[in-house]
Amino acid sequence: MSPETINDHMPISPDHNRERLESLKLMFPDLFSNEGRLNVDELKKLVDPALVSETERYDFRWYGKAKSKREAFTPSRATLVHDSARSVNPDKAGGNMIIEGENLEVLKLLTSAYRERIKCIYIDPPYNTGKDFVYSDNFAEGQKPYWEQTGVTENGVRVDSNTQSDGRFHSNWLTMIHSRLLVARYLLQPDGVIFVSIDDNEVQNLRRVMDDVFGEENFVAAVTVLCHPKGRSQDKYFATNHEYVVVYSKEPLPKGAFAIAKNEEQIEAEYLEEDDGGKYRTLELRNTHREYGKHNRRNLFYPFYVSTDGEVFLDAADDRDKILPLWDDGFEGCWTWEKPKAERDIDFLVALKVNGRWKIYRKSYASGADRMLKTILNDKSFFTERGQKQFGALFDTKAKLFQSPKSPFLLAQLIQTTTSEKDYILDFFAGSGTTAQAVMELNKAEGGNRKFILVQLPELTAEDCLAFKSGFKRISDITIERTKRVVLKFKTDAEGLLPNDPQREFADALGFKVYTLAKSAFPRVEFAPDPAKTEAENIELLKEYIREKEISFHIQFEKDKVLDEVLLKNGFMLDYTITRRPEFAKNEVFFIKDGFKQALICLDAKLESETVDWFKAHKDEFFICLELALDTTKKWNLKHHLGKKLKAI
Repeated sequence: MSPETINDHMPISPDHNRERLESLKLMFPDLFSNEGRLNVDELKKLVDPALVSETERYDFRWYGKAKSKREAFTPSRATLVHDSARSVNPDKAGGNMIIEGENLEVLKLLTSAYRERIKCIYIDPPYNTGKDFVYSDNFAEGQKPYWEQTGVTENGVRVDSNTQSDGRFHSNWLTMIHSRLLVARYLLQPDGVIFVSIDDNEVQNLRRVMDDVFGEENFVAAVTVLCHPKGRSQDKYFATNHEYVVVYSKEPLPKGAFAIAKNEEQIEAEYLEEDDGGKYRTLELRNTHREYGKHNRRNLFYPFYVSTDGEVFLDAADDRDKILPLWDDGFEGCWTWEKPKAERDIDFLVALKVNGRWKIYRKSYASGADRMLKTILNDKSFFTERGQKQFGALFDTKAKLFQSPKSPFLLAQLIQTTTSEKDYILDFFAGSGTTAQAVMELNKAEGGNRKFILVQLPELTAEDCLAFKSGFKRISDITIERTKRVVLKFKTDAEGLLPNDPQREFADALGFKVYTLAKSAFPRVEFAPDPAKTEAENIELLKEYIREKEISFHIQFEKDKVLDEVLLKNGFMLDYTITRRPEFAKNEVFFIKDGFKQALICLDAKLESETVDWFKAHKDEFFICLELALDTTKKWNLKHHLGKKLKAI
C-alpha cells in the first residue's frame, strides 16, 4: 500500500477498498508484509489456523457476487450537477433533492458527505418478474458511457430486460441489488433502518442477501402488506393480494425502537378513565399463575396487599384498617413488574374486584402512549389502489400514467416508526416519487423537517405508453413532476391562511433541488494508468497529464458546477450555505458551512500572495483551492502553516 496513489490526485468518491485495507492494517499489522501489502497466507491462517481445507460450509453464493462487491467498492469519478431549471424553490430546499442518474454511481458519490447521516432508507426495487428490468452496472461494455447515453439531461437510457430464459435470472437480480445495498449501508446512521418492498419472486433471495450485507442479527421483520384486496386474477394458482416489506437495521436496536405515538381516535377508544394525570386505561399487572412465578421467575414473585378502600401497598402494616387477600389462600402472585419498580410506582397501581376476587392493575396513561406496528398491514389506506388514486389526483387524471405506485400513507407510516423531526430519508429506486410525498405529508402532520433524497434512473418510457404520450419521456420526469405538484398543492391549500399560521409557514418553506449525474468537470478523471509501469511512474505521468490538461481549464466560467463537485467529494452535504468573505480583496474566497463541517474555498485560477499571507495568521482554517492556482512557493507556505487543513485539488 503506497503512501501515495493515483486516487490521491483524483476528485472521486471514497475508495472503500483502500479504506478497509487501511483499517485492517491498523487492527492486525501482523497480516501485512514489511512493504505494507496484505499477506494472504497469514489471513488464511487467521481464518483456519490448522490450514484445513474446508469443503462444506453455509454460504450464500451466486454468479456475479464477487463482481458486484468489486463494483460497489470502486470509487466514482462522476459528479452531480445542479439543474436549476427543474428545481422547485431551490433556496428553500433545505436538503431535499431529487437526483437523476444511475443509482449505484450516485450512492458512491453520496458516501463522501452523507456517510452515516441517513436515518431511514426505503426502496421499491424491480421485483424481477421476468418482465421488468435489471440495471446495467457497466455502461462502457458494448455501449457508450452513461453520460454519453443520457446526454446528461436531454435523453434517457433503455434498461436491460431480465427474462427467465436467461440462465442467470436470479443471479442478475442479486448482483444488481447486492452492490447497491453494500454502498447504502455506509450511508445509514448506526441506528438507521432500511425498508425494502418486494414480492414472492425474490423475497427469499432478498432476505439472504440482506443477511449477507447487514447481518442476520439485524433482521427486524418481514411485514406482509395487503395491497390488492381483490387479488390479481392473472396469477396462475392463487389470486395474490399481498407484498412484503423486509426490514433491517444497521445495528441491533432496543425493544420498542419502531413504536409510534397513538392517534386521537385510538386514544378516545382505548383510554376510558381519567384522573389528574389525564386519560388512562388499566392493564392487569398479573403475569401468570403464581406457582410458575415462584419456581421460575422469583424476581417477579412477591405479595401485594389491598385495604378495604382498595388501596394497594407492599407491606401488611398493623395500622391498616383491614388486609384483604388477593386470593382465598393468600396475597402472593407473579407480576409483570419487579418489586423495586412496584415500590417506585405504587401510586400508579389500583385494585379492582372482578368476579369476587381482587386484581391488581396498573394505570397506562395516553400521554406519550406508543404502539407497535403489526407484521400484517391491512389498513385500506395502504392499498395500491389508494396509491393510484393519490397519484391520479395530483395529475388530475384517472388514467394510469404510472403503474401501481405505492401508497404514500404506507410509506409515511413506515418512515414515522424510525425517524424524528430533522432526519434524512433516502430512496434510490424513487419511481413516481411516493417517498417525497410521504415525507412532506408526515412533516405537515407533525410539524417536522425531515429531508428526502430521491434517486431515479432516467429510464425511457415506452413510446406507446400513456406517460410518453403525456410528455413524460423518462421515469425521472414523472418523479420530479409529482414532487413539484405536491409542493404546489400544499401552497394552494395554504392560500388564505394568516402568514403566521403553521400550515402557511410550512407550505411557504417547501422546495427541492434537482441534480443530474454527469461526467466530472476535471479532465484528469480520463487518465488511464500504463499497466507496464510502476505505480510511482504512473503517478508522475498523472501529474504531467494534469499539468497539460488543466492548464487550460477555464474554471472561472463554470464555478457553480465545479463548486458542488469539489465540496461533495470533500465531504460537504449539498445543503451547504455559502458566504463571500470580504477580507480577501484579490481573490474570491467563500465560507462554506453545512450541518457538520465548514471551510474556506477559492476556485480562482491564481492564488494571490496576499491570500496566502492571510492563512499564515489563521492556521486553524480548513482551506480548499485549486492545485493549478499554486506555484511551488505558495504551496509550500500553505502546507507549512495549514498542514492537513489544506486541500489542493
